[in-house]
Amino acid sequence: MKKLISILLFTGSLFICTQTLLSQNQIANSIAKTEVIKGDSVVSSTDDVIKSIGEKLDAPDVSNIISFSKIFWALVFILIGYFIVRFLTRTIEIWSEKSPDRRVKGKAIVPVVKIICWMIISYIIVKGIFNPPLGSLIAFGASVGVAVGFAAQDILKNIFGGFVIIIDRPFKIGDKIEVGSTYGEVLDMSLRSTRVQTADDSIVTLPNGELMNQSISNSNSGETNCQVVAEIYLPITIDTHQVRKIAIEVAKISNYVYLAKPIAVIFVNDIKYDKLCYKMRLKAYVMDIRFEFAFKSELTENVIKELLDCEILSSENSI
Repeated sequence: MKKLISILLFTGSLFICTQTLLSQNQIANSIAKTEVIKGDSVVSSTDDVIKSIGEKLDAPDVSNIISFSKIFWALVFILIGYFIVRFLTRTIEIWSEKSPDRRVKGKAIVPVVKIICWMIISYIIVKGIFNPPLGSLIAFGASVGVAVGFAAQDILKNIFGGFVIIIDRPFKIGDKIEVGSTYGEVLDMSLRSTRVQTADDSIVTLPNGELMNQSISNSNSGETNCQVVAEIYLPITIDTHQVRKIAIEVAKISNYVYLAKPIAVIFVNDIKYDKLCYKMRLKAYVMDIRFEFAFKSELTENVIKELLDCEILSSENSI
């Protein structure tokens, strides 16, 4: 509903700008009729200047372009277009949710569908309903562009960023991205902003203008699987070979694991609580990115449980 209100407000602003142009036209015509009298001679320099400019520009009369009926039908088509776009995007989302492969590939085309639909609707309204002469269209577009450019620089920046993101495609709907301190799944992409769902189910809205100036980390790049890293701190005296074997076996028997890609265990030295220790990093791939955090939790819990059951790790030598 917010998008619909924004569209109606934008249409209203266009109508106001057109009325402003008509008022300026009438003022210019009244100035042209004014005569400057000096003594006995009549000086019509203002009239001559304005007349010469008018002849060169051949400015068209826009009073015949805008009317109540045309504005009414334009609003009708905007409403129809809004519901058509909403129906198409909702249909694609429902079809995409039937499988992980469909979800990633299907939702990626939602922004493109939105842009194409609104471009078609805009063409129908401009060409089919108003059908302005080229001169009027250029003058009107320039006036609106200047007015909107000064009043909504940040919005235009975000819209330009949205076009760049759709063309460059650093991420798509369904991807897991990290931007600054925000990490989550991309739920929706519009020309103004991108919505990301984090691990705690919070929805974060990121302006596209800011995304253009930040580094973006993409975990899956359009695939349904992504790498998951579980980190566990272990004492420096532990048997790394045995721990590696247990960790790999735990990852292999998980219901979330994607076995088509390798499982790796890496040990690095670290200092925890002023003690030298190992930081074990268990790397495995999850079959569906939506199970990423459940998979990470399962790996951490089961590895520690197996180490305790095998008496490799105890409460005395734990970190």
